[in-house]
Amino acid sequence: MRVVYLGTPAAAVPPLEALLASAHEVVAVVTRPDRPRDRRGGTPLPSPVKQAAQAAGLPVLEPPGGRDPELPRRLAGTGADIGVACAFGYLLPDPVLAALPRGIINLHFSLLPAYRGAAPVQRALLDGAEVTGVTTFVIDAGMDTGPMLLAAEVPVDPAEDAGALTTRLAEIGGRLTVETLDALEAGQVEPRPQPEAGASLAPKVTGDEARLDFSRPAGRLADAVRAFTPAPGAWTTHRGRRLKVTRAAVAGGGGSGTLGEGSGNPAVARTADLDPGQLAVDPDGRLLVGTGDGSLELLEVRPEGRRAMSGAEFARGARLGPDERLGQ
Repeated sequence: MRVVYLGTPAAAVPPLEALLASAHEVVAVVTRPDRPRDRRGGTPLPSPVKQAAQAAGLPVLEPPGGRDPELPRRLAGTGADIGVACAFGYLLPDPVLAALPRGIINLHFSLLPAYRGAAPVQRALLDGAEVTGVTTFVIDAGMDTGPMLLAAEVPVDPAEDAGALTTRLAEIGGRLTVETLDALEAGQVEPRPQPEAGASLAPKVTGDEARLDFSRPAGRLADAVRAFTPAPGAWTTHRGRRLKVTRAAVAGGGGSGTLGEGSGNPAVARTADLDPGQLAVDPDGRLLVGTGDGSLELLEVRPEGRRAMSGAEFARGARLGPDERLGQ
């Protein structure tokens, strides 16, 4: 089939590459316009999907929004049979969806109907999900509510953060996208309505939401660190300055029992019974923080304006006192 591909971020590149390597013909790519890398501005940069499209010699459309009145005409003018979208970033109204003979299908990074919305990977990790997946479906007027085509389950590695899991889902999703087009072309798959049971929403994560609350259980905090890495970044404050936590794990032993005297460092507590937010260094130099039900080991942190470093390195450089706390 002749395909128009719609996508924007790095996660949408592997499905495009899978389509380019398939028997289907990608005739054009639609992506969001160039924009600065961050909020501080600077030179507008092309999206990762635009860069991949240009490298492949494909024509690129950059509408200012999904409701651009010229977009339906421009899509129809490509001569494509079908559109394939992945993390495009715009909601598509009915005139756009009707512009191509076989409509537009979407690759979504969850097992629908679970985690409909902008942040399915982050929300799944926040919930401690052990299994997630990818789903292809026909886009309709709702938020990821259209009839499903194919799906693939993907087990979640307990060590994966949102960045690593998204990368893996994008690769698997690329293969599923090609399988979906193959099956549609051969008449081997029919769209089926999403079930009502198990439906949930996955709204975009905000920076405020990524602030760690150490009154919560250690396991949920470890899940939050994974979910918010690399963006927007799990964070707290130390001595009034922001501290990002990029890797963390529930401390062995659940945070109770004797730690020992240490080596003269006042932050080496005698016991690991830490109050929520209270910092301590164990005799092996590991940086611990108290939570609602035990201790969390801070494996890697990034102080404001500095590089990422191990928790042990941060503790040595910070010269922690005997009752230092995070969140202050």
